[in-house]
Amino acid sequence: MVHAVSLENGSGQAECNNGTAPMDTETDMPNLSTLPPPDMNWAITLKDKVVAITGANRGIGLGIAEVCLANNAKAVYSLDLMEPSEEFAALSKKNAGRFKYLQMDVTKEESVKQAVDQIVEAEGAIHGMVANAGMTRHQPALDFSMEQVEQLFRLNVFGAWACATAAARKFISLGVKGSIVFTSSMTSYRPNRAAPSAPYGGTKAAVRNMAHTLAMEWAPHGIRVNSISPGFVKTAMTYYVESSPDWPTKMKYYGGMPRLALPQELGGAYVYLLSDTASYTTGIDIPIAGIVGAW
Repeated sequence: MVHAVSLENGSGQAECNNGTAPMDTETDMPNLSTLPPPDMNWAITLKDKVVAITGANRGIGLGIAEVCLANNAKAVYSLDLMEPSEEFAALSKKNAGRFKYLQMDVTKEESVKQAVDQIVEAEGAIHGMVANAGMTRHQPALDFSMEQVEQLFRLNVFGAWACATAAARKFISLGVKGSIVFTSSMTSYRPNRAAPSAPYGGTKAAVRNMAHTLAMEWAPHGIRVNSISPGFVKTAMTYYVESSPDWPTKMKYYGGMPRLALPQELGGAYVYLLSDTASYTTGIDIPIAGIVGAW
């Protein structure tokens, strides 16, 4: 049962209409400082936002960056260990001065901290962190060496942790109500029958779970933490999926959308979670898998 609350009873104390004891307004009232301003612009936009995306030199990260830029982000930074791709160069040229690259190793905490510091030094602030960098390896579980398993966890989980905590510390020091978005995966929910990888699914389940707890811990600072779980997306890592001889047959019977997603098709969800419009959205995962039946 939900009980309405009367904030004041005339004596300066708050009371509930269910007859429970009054609440001390000075010590027990919730902190309302995280509320949006009364003149809030409710358009879904990244205007004036500075966003960092790990692993955005190609693939899903690059697609997210393109959609962020299309939604008026002030600046988008790709934080990547590898050199930028031709596609990165083309998008950067199209968005002169707004799409930038910083070399960073997500598995090294100091490298992450330095990159965040560089962004703030150049732009004056940072408002969003997309912990997207990751890798996969598809093979039977008994074929994995412990070194391979550790490599997946080091990049996908520890790297995401380093990015989230570095961003949160910077948000708090700047007084920014920032947003952190993890890229998880539908394999965090169920096995990928088309290309199994038990360790990869484990890393993505860890990331999705981590988002929930960090959202709870950092909510008092106005920091929101969410995740997105894509299904099959058309990237260099999934080229083999469509080339499989039985792919058309699988698509015929699985139901859902019989194709892979373009990376840009994920971008709308990231833009929403990074925007101020999502000011009350935290601790959730958004699955984006038009062929979810294939999993």
